[in-house]
Amino acid sequence: MPRIAVVFTGGTIAMRQSGAGNVPTLRGEDLLASVPGLAEVAEVEPIDWGLVPASHLTFAQVLEIGRLLAETLARADIDGAVVVQGTDVIEETAFAWDLLPMPLPAKPVVVVGAMRSASQEGYDGPENLRNAVAVAADAAMAHLGVVVAMAGEIHGADDVRKTHTHAYATFQSPNAGRLGLVADGRVTLLRRRMPVRLSRIPTEAALPVHVLSVVLDAQPALSDAPAGLVVTAAGGGNTPPAYLELARPLIVGGVPVVLTTRCPSGRVMPGYAFPGGSSEWWEAGALFSGTLDVLKARVLVALAVGAGASAQELADLVRPFGGGRAG
Repeated sequence: MPRIAVVFTGGTIAMRQSGAGNVPTLRGEDLLASVPGLAEVAEVEPIDWGLVPASHLTFAQVLEIGRLLAETLARADIDGAVVVQGTDVIEETAFAWDLLPMPLPAKPVVVVGAMRSASQEGYDGPENLRNAVAVAADAAMAHLGVVVAMAGEIHGADDVRKTHTHAYATFQSPNAGRLGLVADGRVTLLRRRMPVRLSRIPTEAALPVHVLSVVLDAQPALSDAPAGLVVTAAGGGNTPPAYLELARPLIVGGVPVVLTTRCPSGRVMPGYAFPGGSSEWWEAGALFSGTLDVLKARVLVALAVGAGASAQELADLVRPFGGGRAG
């Protein structure tokens, strides 16, 4: 029987109604007791890390959990891990852990939450948790990187997005599609992926990494000197000229500047040569993010720079996603 470590961090899955709304109250043992048939799937080792709403998580906490995962997965008696958390920032946290090097041999890591609290009708926590443990117990998932298992679907951390505020099937992979399905303790793989990993787990994230989004008739500004900048361009990578002029000194000074798109899928590419167009960004030396959206691009810059990655190493990290930089 596989032995799976389950790290409980809080989130809606651990909440009950109290006063004006939901608050985190359920510890690991409480959640595990709510899952029928779990003992038939795997032996579970609960780890109560905390009761933190996902929107409160920090990079420091995400790295703390990442180091906990690395230490736990290094144990010979552990076959996989599940992180239970709130859904608000799963697309960021899952990708952060996906970037961190984990011990060999590789073991599955699954992130899961719920869209309803334990006080609400249609509470999806028990089924999601049972499915997540089943995914973590499947040895075929070991080399696919960190995945998100929600609503019976499995999504790769590099592409998964939260697309609806309250729908059960909120998590989608708009570029590559879902990795697989899970139901009744069985996993069905639909495709495979290879994770992109940093050379080491950083001691801390490089911050701040600012985000500038293109919106109609806006004037971009930076309040301080950033460790990195992500520009969310319109369409295939186009901005008003002022955005590029703001970014040029940073690029020249060696600060990573990443160009991505505000579109829900696709990637930025050279092709528009007007001032502020995608070709001008390419020629200026901006790093094109490929299919990584603004949230994941920011995570990548913060952790990669924190790990001491060079400009070339950053370019190598985005290349598997269809990104890169000139030269």
